Amino acid sequence: MSLRMPQSLYGGARQQTGVNVLEVEIAQQKAQTLGDLGRGLELALSRLAAFDAQAAPNAEAGPAVDAARAALLDAAADRAWTFMIQRELCGLRNWDAVVKSYAIPRAVLNRMGKVGR
Repeated sequence: MSLRMPQSLYGGARQQTGVNVLEVEIAQQKAQTLGDLGRGLELALSRLAAFDAQAAPNAEAGPAVDAARAALLDAAADRAWTFMIQRELCGLRNWDAVVKSYAIPRAVLNRMGKVGR
């Protein structure tokens, strides 16, 4: 009796067509974009956390501080929103995992999808 490799695991000579090459290119572009957006989200969240840590000892919060924090919240919410949209385009639809792994604050989540005028 002889055994053969399952066809799903066999990576033998596949005929490369224009469609196959295009599919690989699209998958690579999606992955690269998702990675870039994830790094942007991490940066926006770290800026917000650093601002909150610096502003916490200063009990005097004036309009300038509130406006600066609102701008950071808007930036983080925009990054989170675009990251979630890109994930959905890649077929990844579990938002809870992203919220937990990136530790996205509730204030950011509440602003996601907001359109500035």
